[in-house]
Amino acid sequence: MTISKKKGPLYLQIKNILKDRILHGVYKIGENIPSEPQLENEFDVSKITVRNAIKELAQEGYLEKKSGKGTRVIRNAAASRLSKGKRFTEILVSEGHKIQKQLVQADIVSNKEGSEVYRLFGERCLRIERLYHYNEIPYIHYTHYLSTRMENMELSDLEAHSLYRLIEEQDISLEEFRDEFAAVVAPPSVGEALRLKEGTPVLKRSRYSYDEHEDIIEYSEGYYNTEMQNYIVNYDV
Repeated sequence: MTISKKKGPLYLQIKNILKDRILHGVYKIGENIPSEPQLENEFDVSKITVRNAIKELAQEGYLEKKSGKGTRVIRNAAASRLSKGKRFTEILVSEGHKIQKQLVQADIVSNKEGSEVYRLFGERCLRIERLYHYNEIPYIHYTHYLSTRMENMELSDLEAHSLYRLIEEQDISLEEFRDEFAAVVAPPSVGEALRLKEGTPVLKRSRYSYDEHEDIIEYSEGYYNTEMQNYIVNYDV
């Protein structure tokens, strides 16, 4: 995993990478994360840098460090701005499943006139295609379309970080979200990526994300193979 001083303090970059792994079940509750020497080797940083990252995660309640016993995961859910409840992937992780993100491609594209993406962003935008694996099996396919304000985003970070965290790092604050759901047959390319039989219905989730000025920042289309796992929403009262 590549980190760079150009992206800010190294310990914060490592902290965010480890936190993302916790939230996606790579490091499970009750299990130890890799040892400090292992993390030093992985990120090619000093012992103090790794310790500062672990200290931050412990202060936020994700890790517990005990002398002679290693550093254990004690929490795997983050506060969500979108609802009081857990995010969908966090629910799956809390039930013991592993969610892995795969960056398929990212590029600047010209939008087809008359399409929804053209209506939202005009002639061009940044397109990011990602695949989520549920216990090693392709489960969710997402295509994110982003305002050209995001062109300078470090795309290589998408494997390790949340898209919304990277948006915030561009000094963009997302203040409004709208989700739409529909039962559809996935486009052929998506069906192939999810290893679906021809004609298999899936859940389509369309998300619109706006900044404080009500300007569109992100539009995304996600396809969920609900034959494998239902889409779940938990609400806390």
